[in-house]
Amino acid sequence: MNIKKVCKTTLKMIYDSDYRFYVTSCYGLHSKMKDKEFLEKKFKSVFHRKLDLENPQTLNEKLQWLKLYDRKSEYTKYVDKFLVRDHVKEVLGEEYLIPLLGVWEKSEDIDFDQLPNQFVLKCNHNSGLGMYICKDKDSMDRNKIITDLNKGLKQDYYITAREWPYKNVPRRIIAEKYIVDESGYELKDYKFYCFNGKVKLVMINSDRMSNKSTKADYFDENYNHLDIKWGYDNAEMIPEKPEKFELMKSLAEKLAKDIPHVRIDFYQTPEGVYFGEMTFFDGSGFDPIEPIEWDYKLGSWITLPEKTK
Repeated sequence: MNIKKVCKTTLKMIYDSDYRFYVTSCYGLHSKMKDKEFLEKKFKSVFHRKLDLENPQTLNEKLQWLKLYDRKSEYTKYVDKFLVRDHVKEVLGEEYLIPLLGVWEKSEDIDFDQLPNQFVLKCNHNSGLGMYICKDKDSMDRNKIITDLNKGLKQDYYITAREWPYKNVPRRIIAEKYIVDESGYELKDYKFYCFNGKVKLVMINSDRMSNKSTKADYFDENYNHLDIKWGYDNAEMIPEKPEKFELMKSLAEKLAKDIPHVRIDFYQTPEGVYFGEMTFFDGSGFDPIEPIEWDYKLGSWITLPEKTK
C-alpha cells in the first residue's frame, strides 16, 4: 500500500469539497438530491467552474441542460438495449440487429446449456457492469457470471450522473450472438454523433478486446481525422475508413431524426452492419474534451429544443 498516496487522498477528501462530492456522487450517495442541484455540483466538481444552464455553450454544458429539459418518454425505450430493437427494426430493418439468443429477468433463469459455444450476455439498462463475453463455454464460470449479472441488475445507472432515460428502464438480461469484425479477433465500435439529426462527428473505438487500453479516434462526416482527445488516447495508427462508412452514416441519421443530440453506434462485420446502441449523454457530460475549443465547437452544433419539463 502506498501510504503517502492514501494520506494525500484522505486529506483531499477532507479539505476539497468538490473532490469529496465527486467521489461520493460516484457511489450514489446523493440519491435524495434534486437533479438540477446534483448536476450543478457535479459539474463544478469536474470542471471547477459553474454550470451555466441559462446560456449553455459547451457540449458538456448542453448535455446537462438536455438531461433536465428534454425529457421525451421515447428516450427511455431508445436506451433500453432490449426494447430499442423494436425501434431499429421499424426504422431500419431487422437485418441490422445482432441476433438475439435469449432474454431473462433473473440471471438464475439463464439456460446456459441452450446457448451456443460463443455468445454475449449483458444487462439492458447499463453499460459494462455484468457484461460477459463468452468465447468458449467450456471454460466459463457460471456461478461468477450469475453473481456479476446480479450486480449489474442492481446497478442504478441513473443515480450517479442523472441520465434520466435510464431511470425507468425495466431491467433484464439479454444474450446476443458473439460477433467480430474483419480482423477476426476484435470488434471496432463506430460511433456516429448526430446533431439535430445530422452526423457531424464520428468516433472509432479500437483495441476493445485486446490486452491494450481502448483507443478512440475522431473524424468529421467526411472522414477527415480530427485532433480531439475525449476520454481515451488516440490509436498508434489512424484507423482506415470502414467500407460501409456511408451506409452506417445514413442509418444513424435515420435513427437520429428529430433528436437534438444522440450518438448512434454500429459494428461492421463480414456478415454485415449491425446496430449497437443509442447514447444521449456521452461520458455523462463529465468527460473533458481536449483541446477545450472542441467542447465549445461541438456545443455550437446543438440547437436546444423547447423545454419539455
